[in-house]
Amino acid sequence: MEHPEDMASLSEFDSLAGSIPATKVEITVSCRNLLDKDMFSKSDPLCVMYTQGMENKQWREFGRTEVIDNTLNPDFVRKFIVDYFFEEKQNLRFDLYDVDSKSPDLSKHDFLGQAFCTLGEIVGSPGSRLEKSLTIGAFSLNSRTGKPMPAVSNGGVPGKKCGTIILSAEELSNCRDVATMQFCANKLDKKDFFGKSDPFLVFYRSNEDGTFTICHKTEVMKNTLNPVWQTFSIPVRALCNGDYDRTIKVEVYDWDRDGSHDFIGEFTTSYRELARGQSQFNIYEVVNPKKKMKKKKYVNSGTVTLLSFAVESECTFLDYIKGGTQINFTVAIDFTASNGNPSQSTSLHYMSPYQLNAYALALTAVGEIIQHYDSDKMFPALGFGAKLPPDGRVSHEFPLNGNQENPSCCGIDGILEAYHRSLRTVQLYGPTNFAPVVTHVARNAAAVQDGSQYSVLLIITDGVISDMAQTKEAIVNAAKLPMSIIIIGVGQAEFDAMVELDGDDVRISSRGKLAERDIVQFVPFRDYVDRTGNHVLSMARLARDVLAEIPDQLVSYMKAQGIRPHPPPGPPAHSPPQSPARTPPASPLHTHI
Repeated sequence: MEHPEDMASLSEFDSLAGSIPATKVEITVSCRNLLDKDMFSKSDPLCVMYTQGMENKQWREFGRTEVIDNTLNPDFVRKFIVDYFFEEKQNLRFDLYDVDSKSPDLSKHDFLGQAFCTLGEIVGSPGSRLEKSLTIGAFSLNSRTGKPMPAVSNGGVPGKKCGTIILSAEELSNCRDVATMQFCANKLDKKDFFGKSDPFLVFYRSNEDGTFTICHKTEVMKNTLNPVWQTFSIPVRALCNGDYDRTIKVEVYDWDRDGSHDFIGEFTTSYRELARGQSQFNIYEVVNPKKKMKKKKYVNSGTVTLLSFAVESECTFLDYIKGGTQINFTVAIDFTASNGNPSQSTSLHYMSPYQLNAYALALTAVGEIIQHYDSDKMFPALGFGAKLPPDGRVSHEFPLNGNQENPSCCGIDGILEAYHRSLRTVQLYGPTNFAPVVTHVARNAAAVQDGSQYSVLLIITDGVISDMAQTKEAIVNAAKLPMSIIIIGVGQAEFDAMVELDGDDVRISSRGKLAERDIVQFVPFRDYVDRTGNHVLSMARLARDVLAEIPDQLVSYMKAQGIRPHPPPGPPAHSPPQSPARTPPASPLHTHI
């Protein structure tokens, strides 16, 4: 008989709840030519790193380096280890102090300068090494209260340059490890009335707050109490977030067609245990706690045995970025008449003096993250669906800057400027054709397929697509190239065709030919309109969702082509030896942003 308390719903397992943790990077800090604050010797510098909350925008102290005595050119040994998300803008601040006493209160020490950047800026720099000038702003923050305090109280001059900070990022090695394993079970409980059981395993990693997140589900083995499941592979960071001793919980279920899967039992292990491979340590008793409480003679509900375990290191997105792969960002904007007359406030292209329209918001949200992965910051910007002066011909692939030879704009601001200029000179028309801009970017991507460049096309559109067959064909052809496509739908139209192009549920095909990879990600802008009016927060969520698939799409292309990352450029010449370090009371560095 089935007990209701031993059942779980199908949806609980069929959507892997919670995203896989980001990879971790280690930030190393060096400085050159710091201000000298000490009368009879050189400064004794300390670096404090702050992170900024997405919700409240407050700066929080993340950690401190050691103090190095008597140097203006410190190379700090203590690192900052942070979670890295390609799809998020992770703001960082680095404050330098000359430490004059053992007090942990930063206001008691001389302020030497600060620098702001994003984590994406560091990892996207050549060799993942970023140099920035340190400046003394008009204020810094009191470490105790978090309130602004004048930086000039520490003898600084606002805006004055005061040396250089050098930030290097290195991906932690266990983030690239992939574990491959196989399990079998013996003498599981019989749950089905007319047969045996249809068992499957569900793996959960434990979180720091004591909760569990599902990270893998095996296939179902039909009508057996002694199943042997297929070998499967899983990133180590998904299994235990790089913590080898973190608890991994495994639940065993009997599959039922109606989704009310019967709970057979569970056991716990850890990555460190599993890494021992096939041994007596990796034979687990499957225990149903409720049965154990009810039945005195209960032993277990069967056993699960690890048959094999192997781990290997895979090339990651950051390996390619550090090796010099550039992301070429192109934007294509919909100029069809269905957007409405740009001079009227009801138009999606209306340029209000008070706020950006949906097109500009979407472009800025995605662009300000992706721009750090392109060294020249020159971005082609195209329009489609408009009549162009002087002859009124309709174009689905015109440069926003008016330069047919070179449609590139300087930075995100350059794209916005060209977009606004185009709105004043072209006539909105139609239809909504995607294929020309997809083919335009695919042509450029096809020219360089050695792994040194990867193209990302952002299409922002309001309408129902008019050339679906041609667009499908263009995407299928582009899927074998170093290229990804992001589509953001603005306005209130039905976007069923965009969901089809996305290919998450059914891989896109054209003339019976399947796309080699899923390269399209679509989101409707309206899902991110924050009713509270907090555009900054809602646009951060938009960028996160549309960019989340880019790293895996880039890696899948490189792997399919057998392209390995280039080794990063070598480190700069070694600097002279420093005085020994002394460590102040510091917050832990191995935490999450």
